[in-house]
Amino acid sequence: MLLLAFDTATPAVTVAVCDGDLTLAEHTVVDARRHGELLAPGIRTVLDTAGITRQQLAGIAVGVGPGPFTGLRVGLVTARVLGATLDIPVFGVCTLDGLAELAGRTGEYGVATDARRKEVYWARYAGPDRLDGPQVSRPDDAGKALASLPVVGAGAALYPDAFPDSCEPQLPVAAALASWVTAGRPTLPPLPLYLRRPDAVAPGPPKRVSPR
Repeated sequence: MLLLAFDTATPAVTVAVCDGDLTLAEHTVVDARRHGELLAPGIRTVLDTAGITRQQLAGIAVGVGPGPFTGLRVGLVTARVLGATLDIPVFGVCTLDGLAELAGRTGEYGVATDARRKEVYWARYAGPDRLDGPQVSRPDDAGKALASLPVVGAGAALYPDAFPDSCEPQLPVAAALASWVTAGRPTLPPLPLYLRRPDAVAPGPPKRVSPR
């Protein structure tokens, strides 16, 4: 199955084209502030490198987070528009699941990514199976929930006191999303997995001023 995969839920804007277990092309740039500028060129780069046209794609795998509002929106809107335009399925993959797939670990372990605001997004796994999460917590609380386990992801590396057994990989790779889908693992609708409200909120109605 020829899949275009990408994830914008972390500072890594990562894109890949995969045919089954074979990665034909991949492109990753780490820049937390330029998701909107980097994703479309990344898609063009991997398609051109692989010698693939959009019309040849059989599906799209996209990271659904958890992650910041702006980055997630860029990836998910792009995936949904491409899916509708090409009339192909869009498979949502939890970004933490993608990191678990990339890690390829056996036994129990954790995955933690940076949630900003001095928090982490985390989940607990046994092999590729998610046992708990995803959740958003302060590092100390997540560290207690994952005590004595190795923990992959940038969230663990960022807070070594909470996660003393921090392991690679730190950032997701798009090819792991395609691998997750190809393996027939559980997927999600292409909708954002925020876990908390965005920083920006709509202003409330203006206050009424009582006449004197």
